[in-house]
Amino acid sequence: MKKLPLIFGLLLIFACKGPTDETKSSNSSEDSLSTEDLLPESLMESKPVVLTLEEANNLAELPLACVNTEYPNKLGQTLENKNAMGEPHELHPAFYGCFDWHSSVHAHWSLVYLLKNFPDLQKAEAIQQALEKSLSAENIQGEVDYFNREESNSYERTYGWAWLLKLSEELKTWEDPKAKELADNLEPLTQLIVKRYKEFLPKLNYPIRVGEHTNTAFGLGFAWDYAHTVKDEVFEEAITKRAQEFYLKDDNCPVSWEPSGYDFLSPCLEEVDIMRRVLPKNAFSMWIDDFMPELKNEDFSMEVGEVSDRTDGKLVHLDGLNFSRAWVLYGLANQYPEQFGHLKSLANEHISHSFDNVAGDSYEGGHWLGTFAIYALQQAGKPKSEE
Repeated sequence: MKKLPLIFGLLLIFACKGPTDETKSSNSSEDSLSTEDLLPESLMESKPVVLTLEEANNLAELPLACVNTEYPNKLGQTLENKNAMGEPHELHPAFYGCFDWHSSVHAHWSLVYLLKNFPDLQKAEAIQQALEKSLSAENIQGEVDYFNREESNSYERTYGWAWLLKLSEELKTWEDPKAKELADNLEPLTQLIVKRYKEFLPKLNYPIRVGEHTNTAFGLGFAWDYAHTVKDEVFEEAITKRAQEFYLKDDNCPVSWEPSGYDFLSPCLEEVDIMRRVLPKNAFSMWIDDFMPELKNEDFSMEVGEVSDRTDGKLVHLDGLNFSRAWVLYGLANQYPEQFGHLKSLANEHISHSFDNVAGDSYEGGHWLGTFAIYALQQAGKPKSEE
């Protein structure tokens, strides 16, 4: 924390400035230098997995199969009375499949992302029909009604909230008339989630630093992306302020303690992922020197997560960890290639280790791991839709 006063000083300097290229998320880093332009070949040991049309066709099978698969299902609800019970499709007319609500939401994100970037998908028509069926105005109103139930104020906080905003962001940035219609249908639920974030963040006195759903840094990162993309400056500022209050004083993150047995997120790296968004370049560089300085070392390494039983829904989380670590490392390398470009090789290694496990996996992993793989590959670089 020796550099903390300097960081605060830099934040004061940048406080009056709007978002700059340095504080944009990796989703907006298309113009940054590539790692290959900056690194010797000796440091590019692990070759990247590239999201081609062939791979997109394979990955599309997973969400397309599960969005209408109602059982098995983990509802995760609090019942205010016996009348609150119901079948999944009755409770969640839009997002009842894929085992649980958040997985259904990000399965729909996967379908939108793949169709948006690969319009020549073999099952493009089936995907379009599935999206139109799920994301109808009537179905989304049913979801809003569920969230407005007496006992649903904290439902899916904040993991499911984050994925809902990611789905909305993907639709709103797709220049397609049908996408605009779907985004408009989704908007009442989107705005409800934004409202829930704004109400919750001031009340959260301490961040949640775990490797699963409730990780605060993850929820803040996706929410920041949405706010930045749609230019909701009030929401973006609220997220930025809270992230800095939560994490600015952190140092010496014990990354050697990771992973825990059920992790699908890295507590240390997720914190890096939100702070690279909300800090100016110089302030972030000084912060990382205190928080996780080893990331700047060209020989930095982390062992991949190893899954011992792919039919165990908790143990298979570690494949998700490999993908989420990769997307953080890609985001950091793409935003600041001169300092962190070497991390792409490590990200490639993590994706390569788990990618072959996604297609044909048991339902325990198959209903969600595809999304994690797709998002990691999105952060790696532009998809090769022309192939």
